[in-house]
Amino acid sequence: MNVIARGLLASAAMFFALTPASAEEIFVSGLRPFERPAGAPRVVDEPHPRAWYVTALTGLEPPYPRSLFFLDAQGAWYTPFNLPGMPGYYDIRGWHKSK
Repeated sequence: MNVIARGLLASAAMFFALTPASAEEIFVSGLRPFERPAGAPRVVDEPHPRAWYVTALTGLEPPYPRSLFFLDAQGAWYTPFNLPGMPGYYDIRGWHKSK
């Protein structure tokens, strides 16, 4: 049996081993998992202090382009835009410069 046939056989075996035997074995949380529960808390506003904007706009000078206004709606989501990237040649915003 060649390598490709062995790989296909192993893939098929894993597929059937991980596939549930019937729909009754699948666990779904809640009766309507596609809807948010009525009493669930919601984040309505995530204000950022001035220091957050100063850090997020490091290396940029006003007037800021309209494309950066996404920061006003950023919320608490992760964004690589307000974190230092690679040092050296790639540090175009000056995050790694010694002060």
